[in-house]
Formats: sequence, C-alpha cells, structure tokens
Amino acid sequence: MTSTVSTHILDTSVGRPAVGVTVRLFTRSGDDWQEAGASVTDADGRCKDFPALPEGAVHARLVFEVGAEFFPEVTVAFAVGPGEHYHVPLLLNPFGYSVYRGS
Repeated sequence: MTSTVSTHILDTSVGRPAVGVTVRLFTRSGDDWQEAGASVTDADGRCKDFPALPEGAVHARLVFEVGAEFFPEVTVAFAVGPGEHYHVPLLLNPFGYSVYRGS
C-alpha cells in the first residue's frame, strides 16, 4: 500500500496562494534521504503531482524553496505509514510560518 503527499502554500500576509514556489519531496527508509520528486505550486498554491512514496519509506520531507529574505527555505519532516495520504499545508508570511496535517 503506497502513501501519497500533497501540499499548498498560503501567503498570509496578503491572504493569497503562493504561486510558482518550487517544493521538493524527499523520503527516508534507512539513514539517508532520497529525493523522490519536485513540483511547483499552481495558481491555487497547490502541489498535487508528487509521485507516490516508495515502499518502505518511514519519513518524508518537504523543502519549500520560498526565496524570502528571512526564510529562504522551509523544511518540514514527518513520519509516514503505508496507505495514508499526507496533506501538509504551509502558512507563510515574512515573519513566520506554520504547518499542519490537513485532509
């Protein structure tokens, strides 16, 4: 049973989706992280086209290349289990960010 990942980014300073942000997906089943894919946020700030996570992956990591002066990138790592979908939204502004597991 494979797991999947999606995300979206909301720029809370302007209340709009963050368009054109590169997001890279990494997975880990042992000691080393392996890049599994990359995507760019669409007009709705979403990345829905990541590949399914490889069998045996126990952790996933999203690297949001936001390019902001204070936060050039945001990295979020999380545990994964077989057959689950993980939606990880990023709420971003120039002074902070937060993430949560969405649906």
